[in-house]
Amino acid sequence: MNLNIEQNKIRNIAIIAHVDHGKTTLIDAFLKQSHLFRDNQIEMQQEQILDSGELEREKGITIRAKNIAIRYGEYKINIIDTPGHADFGGEVERTLNMADGCLLVVDAQEGPMPQTEFVLKKAIELNLMVMVVINKIDKKFANVPRVIDKLNDLFLKLAVTTEQLVFPIFYAIAREGKIFTEVPDGDLTVANSTSGDVKMLLDKIVSYFPPPRGDEHGPLQMQINALYSDKHIGRYLIGKVYRGQANLGDNVVVLENDSPDSPKISGRIKKLMVREGLEFVEVDNVKAGEIAAVVGIDSTAIGGTICSPEKLEPLPKIIISPPAIKIKFESNTSPFLGRDGKFVNASQIENRLETEKEQNISLQIGKADGGGYFVSGRGELQLSILIETLRREGYEFQIRKPQIIYQVIDGVKCEPREELFIDTLEEYIGTITNALNKRKAELVDMETNNGQTRFTYKILTRYLFGLRSYLLTATKGNIVLNNRIMDYVPAIIQDDLFRKGVLIASENGSAMGYALNTIQERGDLFIGPSTDVYEGMIVGTNKFEQDLDVNVCKGRQKSAVRIKHDEITQTILKATIDLTLDYALVFIAKDEILEITPKNLRLRKKYLTKNERIWAKRENLSAYAKEQLFKND
Repeated sequence: MNLNIEQNKIRNIAIIAHVDHGKTTLIDAFLKQSHLFRDNQIEMQQEQILDSGELEREKGITIRAKNIAIRYGEYKINIIDTPGHADFGGEVERTLNMADGCLLVVDAQEGPMPQTEFVLKKAIELNLMVMVVINKIDKKFANVPRVIDKLNDLFLKLAVTTEQLVFPIFYAIAREGKIFTEVPDGDLTVANSTSGDVKMLLDKIVSYFPPPRGDEHGPLQMQINALYSDKHIGRYLIGKVYRGQANLGDNVVVLENDSPDSPKISGRIKKLMVREGLEFVEVDNVKAGEIAAVVGIDSTAIGGTICSPEKLEPLPKIIISPPAIKIKFESNTSPFLGRDGKFVNASQIENRLETEKEQNISLQIGKADGGGYFVSGRGELQLSILIETLRREGYEFQIRKPQIIYQVIDGVKCEPREELFIDTLEEYIGTITNALNKRKAELVDMETNNGQTRFTYKILTRYLFGLRSYLLTATKGNIVLNNRIMDYVPAIIQDDLFRKGVLIASENGSAMGYALNTIQERGDLFIGPSTDVYEGMIVGTNKFEQDLDVNVCKGRQKSAVRIKHDEITQTILKATIDLTLDYALVFIAKDEILEITPKNLRLRKKYLTKNERIWAKRENLSAYAKEQLFKND
């Protein structure tokens, strides 16, 4: 196989879509039908081959953008798989500029969704050629003409040239590995009722999309779009060669940003690699147009430019949309510190977050005043993925309540507002309407088809916290929510959403069924019998607004007097609330802390003893009174 392929035989494409519209499944079909694997290889039986991460498979979403390469005849097609969830839009922004064209995958029933518009807008801004694949045409309520109408409206809204309004359309049943130029006749809901493959789409990719541009004979210019670490080889700097060629052993300079006084790091290329299938393969040189990995340069500058020492010319920096929420990470201060975690001290957590900062430019990570780190991202999901990743790696730490990130625009303090799409059964219209009215959302549109209703709302980001979990329960799981940041609006002082009080353990020890049997009448419990607790730990929710201290470690009084059988109080405990990470992030209040260990999640008060909480409350009231007095003066 010729690894050093000519520039005009390379196609660099990105596959973009809204979450769960089938782009990763389409890539599976490309991989299997391009004869990358032998018939007896395990990958031929797998689904979501590229979503190899544990959390990606559990949640069924792509979290990190990945690139692979397949051979099709004399062509090499570099494919970039991008995340579809809005929280990981930064992954799309940092990788799209490696592509020269993109496949936009759209669900034949849902049609264009919030992230569809986001990724298409980014592709058009980069002047990428677009080809559309309408997937899942075998769905019962697939409506291809309606989807095409909505796509035309979307392109008309986003296009800046008339050429961008013309695009090829293919139709797909990606899970069966079939592509069509027209929707087949017959009942497509019957599995394997049609024949086909992906060949015609691959043919169109090599004929429709242009080869990469770039002078192969000029001085080297390559942008770093991703980092990858190998414990044996070291750090890979991955990106596209825009000009010239990189050779094994060359001396190069990395410009870490696009400013004239950019920090510079010099080094020598020790290894040079390109993708073949799912793997990196070593080569002696790569030319303009190819996506490659360089080893041997001590840099972590995603967006930086690898240059020839003869001409230091940086490429434009990668623009990433600002984050909307932030969470404070701290070392654990719980009485149970060190019981579960392998990495527990502040320096270990700091080093891990610094590593994440180097590799994930869609997150903003910085030190907080008074200790700890603020980690900022697009939404709850993105931050919860990081928390869960650290937890599974053996880290033990604590976090505070998520906060909205305000932006100052034209001297005015503004907060993010989002466009929210809700798809549910028609019978839940009242449930949705009531829930969104309480969160001060503005209804933009409501459309009902075949018993399914789609709501479109405008809502402040702060009021999205907890909405998903509440509606999933209220509709018995018959709901799909999607959202995207649409703009920033002037921030106004508004009360937080009402939350009932909590039940707080007043003693250290082990929870007793006898005590819990009585306490459960006061509210709903997070814990069961034999759970270790400490003073100040939150063990449940109260029925009322106030917090309540309870002794969950109290046992039955023992005496020498025989108790009649009919006088024994039966201990029948109700089901406890499952304290998941998603639930806890929504539930936590400003004066509370979420303790995270590899084995447990615990909520606790910032001040553990009752007296400390009383004094803290008095000090807060005193500070508030002084503030009001100052305002009146």
